[in-house]
Amino acid sequence: KIRFPQGSVGSTPSAGRFFTVNFGQAAAEVFLPDGSPAKAALARITHLGIGAHQDDLEFMAFEGITECVGPSDRWFGGVTCTDGAGSARSGAYAGLSDAEMADLRRAEQRAAAVEGGYGAMIQLGYASPEVRVRSDARLREDLRGILEATKPEVVYTHNLADKHPTHLAVVRAVITAIRALPPQQRPPRVIGCEMWRDLDWLPDDEKVVMDVSGHEALAAKLAACFASQIEGGKRYDLAVEGRRAANATFLDPRTADGATKVIFGMDLTPLIKDEALDPGAYVDGMVERFKAEVGRAISEGGDLSLKPE
Repeated sequence: KIRFPQGSVGSTPSAGRFFTVNFGQAAAEVFLPDGSPAKAALARITHLGIGAHQDDLEFMAFEGITECVGPSDRWFGGVTCTDGAGSARSGAYAGLSDAEMADLRRAEQRAAAVEGGYGAMIQLGYASPEVRVRSDARLREDLRGILEATKPEVVYTHNLADKHPTHLAVVRAVITAIRALPPQQRPPRVIGCEMWRDLDWLPDDEKVVMDVSGHEALAAKLAACFASQIEGGKRYDLAVEGRRAANATFLDPRTADGATKVIFGMDLTPLIKDEALDPGAYVDGMVERFKAEVGRAISEGGDLSLKPE
C-alpha cells in the first residue's frame, strides 16, 4: 500500500513536488508535476506506463502520453522501476559515478514528466540485477500498490519478445501484479510495446497499432530531457522516430500511408483475463503463427526448389 505523507519532502526548480514512499526501496519516490494532493493525483491516472529504465516510457508508451495531452479527464502516469545507475555514458558524462548517474537520470525523468504534463511519475529505484531476481517479490508488490491507487484504463509496458532481460523481468512483474488484483480491479487493457526489438513481425491482425502522428514536437521535447543518453552515445531519439516512420510506411504495401508515425504493440490483455495462460506459451503461439504466415507466403509464390531452365 502507498502511504501518503501530509506534506512534500522535496521540490524541483521547474515545477512540482516529490516525496518518498513506503515501497521496497528506500530511494523510491512519487513526483507530482502540478503539485496536486498525492492521493487524488494518483486516482486520476487513466493511462499508466510501466517501464524498466528512465526514458523507456517516452519511447514505448508515447501513445498514452499523447492521449492525455489536452483532455482534462485523461492523465498519464509513469512508473520507472530501476535507478539508472548502469546507464551507458560517454563524453561529458563519462566520468560520472554510478550514484551520480542515478541522480542525473532521476532528474531527467522528472523533467520529462513536467514536459509531458504527467499526472504523476513514480521512480522505484531498484538496481537492474534486483529486478531480474524472480524470487524477489518487492517489485511485484510495489506495482500492485500502484495499480490499486491508480486503477488505470490502460497499462503500457514492455513486450514479451523484447531482448533486454530487465525489460522482460518488468513485464513479468507487471503481469503477476495485475493477476494479484481482484478481477474487477484489473485494467481493461494491457499493451506490450516495442523497445529492444520491434514488433513488425507480428501478424497484422495481432498488432496493436498506435498512431502517434502529429506529435513530433512533443516527442523531440521529451527525448531532449534525456541528454545523458542521447548526447552520451545512444541516439535513441533518431532511432525511435525512424522506427515509427518505418512502421507507418511498411504497415500495408497496398494502400497509401494513413499515418506518418506508428508504434506497434503486443496485446497482453488475454494474459490478464486468463490466469491459466502461460506468458511463454502465449508469445510462442505468436511466433508460430508468424512462421506459418511466412511459410504460406512462400508456398503461394511458387516452388522455389525448381531449377531455372
